[in-house]
Parts: sequence; structure tokens; C-alpha cells
Amino acid sequence: MRRMLDTAYAAAGGIAALSILGICLLVSAQVMLNILARLGGPNLSFTIPSYADFSGFFLATASFMAMAYTLRAGSHIRVNLLVQNLPERPRWIFEIFALSLGALTAGYATYFTASLLGESYHYGDMSTGIVAVPLWIPQLGMVGGLGLLTIAFLDTLIEAISVRAPVLLDAGSE
Repeated sequence: MRRMLDTAYAAAGGIAALSILGICLLVSAQVMLNILARLGGPNLSFTIPSYADFSGFFLATASFMAMAYTLRAGSHIRVNLLVQNLPERPRWIFEIFALSLGALTAGYATYFTASLLGESYHYGDMSTGIVAVPLWIPQLGMVGGLGLLTIAFLDTLIEAISVRAPVLLDAGSE
């Protein structure tokens, strides 16, 4: 089970990285086309249809798919000033509380974004750009990323309870 979860987190991190690469390639191509239009005049004026929309879709996918991976890698931004000075037992209790709250919040967000995806699919919502894309397609990255984040919070919570020690602060200091 551990290997399967770690593989899922790594795959989501890979999808996030590919989405960032997609943004870079798409925006770079459009910049090159803008330079070509500037140098060659109106006869060489081209644009990638809906490139800004697709960049936004890639950004949403990258942001949400990276969350579970960064949580498990100990790379989330945390305010450790107070917690790092606590003895291990109170630090562990604080971590259990934080992981529980994170799991509940992520689960709540997953439920409602999945509902939004369902509504978008049901009503046939489309993006408003030149290239109309069914909105449920880019919303899949949001729902998938939030669902995996919920699993990562629960996974980390179970790990912290089973080892009876804090696990998050130690992961970021390795």
C-alpha cells in the first residue's frame, strides 16, 4: 500500500511538472509568434487560439496536482516557529490536530469541486475562449489533485498516529 500511495503522489507531482512545462512551451510559442509578427508585419501575424485559457487550465492542474506530493515530501510552507520549540508530545498532538483539520478541509473541498465538475458535465458548460473546451475536462485536475491531497492528509495522519510521533516537521528537515 505504501508503494502504491508513494507512486500516486509522485505521478501527481509529475503531472504538475508536465503542466508547468506545457505553460512554458505554450507561452514561449506565442511570444515567438508575436516577435515574428513584429518583425514580419501583418502578413506573418499568427496567434495560438485560446492560449491564455489553456495556460490557465495547465496552471490549475499544476497547482492542485502538486499539493499531495509536496505535503508528503515535507515541502509545504509551514510556520514552525512555535511548534518546533514544543516538546515532542505536544508537538505530536498539535500535528494530529493540524492533519485532521487539513483532511477535513481537503475532503470538503474535494466534495464540492466534484459537485462542480458534475454540474459542468451535466449542463455542458464550455469555456468562453476561441476554442471552446468542456469545463469538466480541466476541472478533472482540480478534483483529482484535491482527492489525492485528502488521501495524503489521511495517510500522514495515520502514519503520525501509528508511530506516535510528529512526522511532518521531520520530513522537511531531511
